[in-house]
Amino acid sequence: MNPPITHPKSAKSPSFTSIHPANLHETGKIMRQSYFKQIASLCKDSQLRQAVHLFAEMQTENLQIGPEIYGELLQGCAYERNLFLGQQIHALIIKNGEYFAKNEYFETKILIFYTKCDLLEVTTDLFRRVRKQNVFSWAAIIGLYCRMGFGVEALLGFCEMQENGYLADNFVLPNVLKACGAMQMLGLGKAVHGYVFKVGFGRCVFVASSLVDMYGKCGVLGDARKVFDKMAERNVVAWNSMIASYVQNGMNDEAIEIFYDMREKGVEPTHVTVSSFLSASANLFALVEGKQGHAIAIVNGLELNKILGSSIINFYSKLGLIEDAELVFSRMLEKDVVTWNLLISCYVQCGLVENAINLCQLMRSENFRFDSVTLASTLSASADTSNIKLGQESHCYCIRNNLESDVVVSSSIINMYAKCGKTNHARKAFNFTKQRDLVMWNTLLAAYAELGISGEALNLFYQMQLEGVPLDVVSWNSVILGFFRSGHVNKAKEMFTQMKSLGFNPNVITWTTFVSGLAQSGCNNEAILFFHQMLEAGICPNIVSIVSALSACTNINLLLVGRAIHGYITRQGLSLSIPVATALVKMYAKCGSLYQAEGVFDTSPIKELALYNAMISAYAAHGQAVKALELFKTLQEENIEPDSVTFTSLLSACSHAGLVNKGLGLFVDMVNENHVKPSMEHYSCVVRLLSQYGNLDEALMLVLGMPFEPDAQVLGSLLAASREHQAIEIAEYISELLFELEPCNSGNFVALSNTYAAARRWDEASRLRVLMKQRGVKKSPGCSWIQIGGELRVFVAGDISHSETEEIYSTLAFLEREMRLMEYAPMGRNVRFS
Repeated sequence: MNPPITHPKSAKSPSFTSIHPANLHETGKIMRQSYFKQIASLCKDSQLRQAVHLFAEMQTENLQIGPEIYGELLQGCAYERNLFLGQQIHALIIKNGEYFAKNEYFETKILIFYTKCDLLEVTTDLFRRVRKQNVFSWAAIIGLYCRMGFGVEALLGFCEMQENGYLADNFVLPNVLKACGAMQMLGLGKAVHGYVFKVGFGRCVFVASSLVDMYGKCGVLGDARKVFDKMAERNVVAWNSMIASYVQNGMNDEAIEIFYDMREKGVEPTHVTVSSFLSASANLFALVEGKQGHAIAIVNGLELNKILGSSIINFYSKLGLIEDAELVFSRMLEKDVVTWNLLISCYVQCGLVENAINLCQLMRSENFRFDSVTLASTLSASADTSNIKLGQESHCYCIRNNLESDVVVSSSIINMYAKCGKTNHARKAFNFTKQRDLVMWNTLLAAYAELGISGEALNLFYQMQLEGVPLDVVSWNSVILGFFRSGHVNKAKEMFTQMKSLGFNPNVITWTTFVSGLAQSGCNNEAILFFHQMLEAGICPNIVSIVSALSACTNINLLLVGRAIHGYITRQGLSLSIPVATALVKMYAKCGSLYQAEGVFDTSPIKELALYNAMISAYAAHGQAVKALELFKTLQEENIEPDSVTFTSLLSACSHAGLVNKGLGLFVDMVNENHVKPSMEHYSCVVRLLSQYGNLDEALMLVLGMPFEPDAQVLGSLLAASREHQAIEIAEYISELLFELEPCNSGNFVALSNTYAAARRWDEASRLRVLMKQRGVKKSPGCSWIQIGGELRVFVAGDISHSETEEIYSTLAFLEREMRLMEYAPMGRNVRFS
């Protein structure tokens, strides 16, 4: 509460018989000077309440209160932004008559007071009514315009000030330059720069710092640095402007470098300095530098205010150091919505949705209202986890609090519904939004594309053009992705051609979409061709495009091309990330080069579960069961938790090597110790493990006891083993199940026919061949291929059209004779137990 100000009452002068009038006048003058000094001192020290009490004492003692007293009180109210008390002082000034109220000094003081309270309408009205405008009143109104974000008005005020014959001073010019920077009006900013030198403020540190800031905001870092380097004197504001300019323009290394230069010059950093330095460190994911910034703030005794605290939380959040971010958050005495949003966003980015929801609830309990950033985070969490309930609750909050008109929030709502599979809801939210920007259109377009709803994506794409929405590369990329997801490869190619013909240059996302889309569609050669075209176009591939190209090489065993891609990664100095290393291991293993797969694995700086799984699978495929089990032991020693893929590869390795007991033991440990729920693949491996080495009854019991119906792969393994061990009854039983599952699969008929033939039951074998003809089932010929040099050689069973057919068949005959001489027997006949 502000102390009430009493208005002076007219009173008769008391009679002083013993004091000479001259002495009385002198005493009153001394007392007024004393009061003035005390009030001025208190106002400067932000002790406004005590200053008002002294003012009231002066009234009580009937001391004459001059303009300077009112001026100091108004100045104090301006410092404190104390609107109510300032209005009372203003009222007293008016009551004292026109001598006070129409005085230029008072008019300027009152104007400055209202500008400090950010009352734009009141200030502009007063400014137009003042009898005489001066440089101080112009500085106040221009500063207010700039502070309130009215850059045009600030610049027009500057021009009008010049027209009226007032020269801008070192208070006006920084605000004018700030307006130029905010509006990125580089031409006008340069003109003001010329004016600065003309009026002689080139050496003023405040004006020079504003020039640095203006050029930085306009993205002209060369000019900003020139001004900075030519400054005869640099205070901390100048250094802050230069550091912030580098950060704003993405030149984070330069920002860190100049921060260290500042430290060497002995300039003490402020909250703004450390905040900018932490932003640069966060952008570069520079952990050491960021921690140094935090330490410097502590050593210099900088208070953990909202600006500094938010910057530290942002740094730790970006680097995924959640506990550090939480610790800083808990130690902040004063928090604003930005601070809460940073930690909520941190939780969402790290997948800790429950933590984010709990923090939102705590935020509400502290009487903070959610803003568009908070809602964007909760909607993003809903989208990432497909939590439609949380998303709808967030949407309802937006409606209740009129936030759905915000473009960012609307885009997040559309994305949330799309990620939750509710495309109809997403479209309704889109249709409801009145102001749609390009980002919102692209959000819905991407939603249709991700789900493979290419028809709707194309319709929306055409609607954008009909409504005059300017397309960008993101729009084209979404349509292309939609076609790939829906299996329309040729339409994706047509859209790519059309995109280029209209002058849109494909970016890295476009090329990546094509390489990955073609590889996933089985067009592996075309995927590799597009990858080469991408490199020829000067586009540096990202992790996804490299992994997709390697996947294409893996699918068709193109070892030489895979090696070439590996060479490119090495030459370009690209980091061997986990996805890339995993793809390389898979490629080398599938192409038969196990030692190179081992080389990639051993040289990878970081090893995670995906890479271990790839290497264990490689050993399994090459029959190296012992190495696979040793690597599994290493994985456990590294305290990495195995998953279902790990155990599939291990069981497969045991199956290939005939390690029946070891395989069964792994299966039991998988369920009991690692709590991995067995899938069809795991059962298939165990069935193959048992049946391949003669334990057909146990394998059949396992199949019948599975918690779900067996698929063709499981039954096929058992049928193949039945043929090998001539278990006719089991083979017949399994075949009946397979004929129901896959009535047109010739392999099942052939497998049973071969089982009959192996048991010399020729009639049944012949009957089965006749049955195949009756049902129209044709046996698909076997096919294989090999790359020799740059040429891919394809071989089909029964094909005699190859140019070197005679040499091929003579070589096969020679190998068969050699095998018979060595008394080769199928592996299944020699049962081995671990």
